[in-house]
Amino acid sequence: MDANAVVALCGGFVCLEEKKRKVRKIWCKNWLKNRNQFSHMSLLQELASNEPNDYKNYLRMTEDCFEDILRRISPDIVKQNSILREPISCKERLAATLQFLASGRTYENLKFSCAISPQSLGKIIPETCTAIYNALREEYLHLPENESDWMNIATDFKKYWQVENCVGALDGKHIAILQPPGSGSYFFNYKGFFSVVLLAVVNANYEFMYVNCGVNGRVSDGGVLFETDFGQQLENGQLNLPSPTTFPNNRDVCLPFVFLGDEAFPLKENLMKPYTNKGITHDERIFNYRICRGRRVVENAFGILANRFQVLQTTIRTSLETTEVIILACCALHNYLRRKSSTYLTPSSVDWENTETAVLTEGEWRKNVRQLLGMKQRNRSGKETSLAEPIRKYYRDFYNNEGQVEFQERMINRR
Repeated sequence: MDANAVVALCGGFVCLEEKKRKVRKIWCKNWLKNRNQFSHMSLLQELASNEPNDYKNYLRMTEDCFEDILRRISPDIVKQNSILREPISCKERLAATLQFLASGRTYENLKFSCAISPQSLGKIIPETCTAIYNALREEYLHLPENESDWMNIATDFKKYWQVENCVGALDGKHIAILQPPGSGSYFFNYKGFFSVVLLAVVNANYEFMYVNCGVNGRVSDGGVLFETDFGQQLENGQLNLPSPTTFPNNRDVCLPFVFLGDEAFPLKENLMKPYTNKGITHDERIFNYRICRGRRVVENAFGILANRFQVLQTTIRTSLETTEVIILACCALHNYLRRKSSTYLTPSSVDWENTETAVLTEGEWRKNVRQLLGMKQRNRSGKETSLAEPIRKYYRDFYNNEGQVEFQERMINRR
């Protein structure tokens, strides 16, 4: 075979191999391309028309609420048409995101009901969560900015929970995450899993006023408070709380407005917590009961949140940035639905005291929710201030004298 023939043969072989390599794989599976036929959108239309309760159970809201949120966020998530294919609609994006938040299913699992690829869901869900939070936070999730608004919150705590000068209940829970790459033990908490801490301040109506989920799970006690902007504002007196006030039967003492926390937090002038149970006196038990009665709203708010948005009960398998917007969107939706939906929170949803019979009935969420891990109790005084203990004593004396309620003795002796 001469040289020209060899060259020609080699050239033909190369061309054949190039042709093989250029055979393109399909860019999308056929059933995903036929999204209109196979997705859950047809089912949602049927449920909205004939089974509204099932619709609400699937997306955690009524059709009216869905349409309202869709109107609010559509400008931020709408996509332009492409020559190659029709974009995923705003309605489909919101429905997929709400189902993800409600169920906690993985992207790989969720694709079978949404008919959207996991890769697309990995972009759609963070983007939609961000849009939800941005659309709702100004109206539904924010701290009061002036003394008048704080006074309204204190009035509600006194009206519903008989707690004086209370402007919020404070707590933190660990949200499980996958170990971030290269983080070592930075997010490893005291119970042996990786987490971020969701710190929240709640008003008397089970609504979040402030949430922060940027602190690593290794910070397991109340020290997490002072790693947040809220904690720093509280420490520096920058929250615009009302001035200390006197009580009708004691004009000699001015007591500050306070937040309520549990044993994980330090005792401070504007942060009250219960006495430890070891060697506790009768009057201290009364104080603990009254404080815990007010603080129970934050525990129930967390429970309802995790029951409605079960992604918070799973190990969230996303980047830290996406995890944060997922949590923030859940909290904003909780507040939105608390105000918009009369069935989102019913009397049986939360812990309820019968003060006549001294019976505490637990909320339904406790039967359905894997208890979120709270923060570790403090073994040291930390940043507790010298004025904090005298203030707690004044509140203790108040609740045992002129500020007592007729059922408190029954309740502390109910066991």
